[in-house]
Amino acid sequence: MDTIFALATAPGKAGVAVIRISGARALSVGEALAGSLPPVGEARLRRLFDGKGAPLDEALVLSFMAPHSFTGEDVVELQTHGSPATIKAVLGAISGTGLARMAEPGEFTRRALENDRMDIAQVEGLADLIDAETEAQRLQALRVVSGGLGKLVDGWRENLLRAAALLEVTIDFADEEVPVDVTPEVASLLKSVMLDLRREIAGVDVAERIRDGFEVAILGAPNAGKSTLLNTLAGREAAITSDVAGTTRDVIEVRMDLNGLPVTVLDTAGLRESGDAVERIGVDRARSRAKAADLRVFLKSSPEEIPTVALTDDDIVVLGKADLHGYHGISGITGQGVSELVQRVTATLSNRAARQSTATHARHAEAMRLALGALETGLDEIEAGPDRTELAAEHLRIAIRRLDSLIGRIDVEMVLGEIFSRFCLGK
Repeated sequence: MDTIFALATAPGKAGVAVIRISGARALSVGEALAGSLPPVGEARLRRLFDGKGAPLDEALVLSFMAPHSFTGEDVVELQTHGSPATIKAVLGAISGTGLARMAEPGEFTRRALENDRMDIAQVEGLADLIDAETEAQRLQALRVVSGGLGKLVDGWRENLLRAAALLEVTIDFADEEVPVDVTPEVASLLKSVMLDLRREIAGVDVAERIRDGFEVAILGAPNAGKSTLLNTLAGREAAITSDVAGTTRDVIEVRMDLNGLPVTVLDTAGLRESGDAVERIGVDRARSRAKAADLRVFLKSSPEEIPTVALTDDDIVVLGKADLHGYHGISGITGQGVSELVQRVTATLSNRAARQSTATHARHAEAMRLALGALETGLDEIEAGPDRTELAAEHLRIAIRRLDSLIGRIDVEMVLGEIFSRFCLGK
């Protein structure tokens, strides 16, 4: 393959920039700029020059020999000063050698996949790790990058291969008496994998929420103090506040980090019947977003008010504008009860986050559902009697293929384009 290069750090002005070169000619490119490369595993300061001998920069130079690198190829990294002019000059000098070309988005990681340095689930985890904004997102992505899903699949695969081998014995020796009935062991192996799959599938929705963010909707009648509360939580004037009822017409969103969890708080239109067509649209949107949200906080205008939306056991109901009513409740103006509300929201969402699975994407869930369906059918065939053994074995093979697709042993190409399109040039 071609030798490729790119800026591996974010573009723009910075203290240090890392330029990565990977491929069979990476060492030659490094030598063309630095004169000589430090021993593998060591970092040394080198002066960089272009093809005409003009100085470029003084950089820290590292080299890695295949297969002991991120891509599995020979790799040279140049840690230069991070000014845009320096970066441009060094990239131009690399291109000027004629030995390497600019990398395409995600090409370094794709080579790591093709050289068996990563599986496809780890690639997805790396994309999530790059995008992680909160601690929960970082930890979740790191588990996938570290091969957690691949280890699970390997364990399931081992059990299913054992079960398939036992079934093949009964098929191969169908005309002879097999000394041991393998059905109980096969059924036990299948049920064990099926139990794990159901647990993982159930946790994917939570894992997706950690990756994309939980939604918390603030609801209540007009002038219940919703927008003021949102502004207090956001620490800025995110929503317009007014004594005029019905000021908020659309859903206002503020993204924040609550104890490491990504949360989007929604300020919605006041819930009431209105003759104003625009306000009615706002109320309809408020009800729709509230229904889809992970958690609802309903602000009552009075102690006697009954919420006008369907709430779950986890949802929170508190009295708004407590500074005016004199009752125990919450006030965005004085801050009364805000810390307690944040603690309740965080505790509720943290409990849900604890149910996350190692699988984190809809693609993972779909592959596991298909595998589970094949195993359920296979188990039914096993329990139907020895005449159905061949059908049971085929369903086991289908399940194994579905699980293999999770980590890219088969059916990789259909998902590679979507995954790698999310990467920057330096990855």
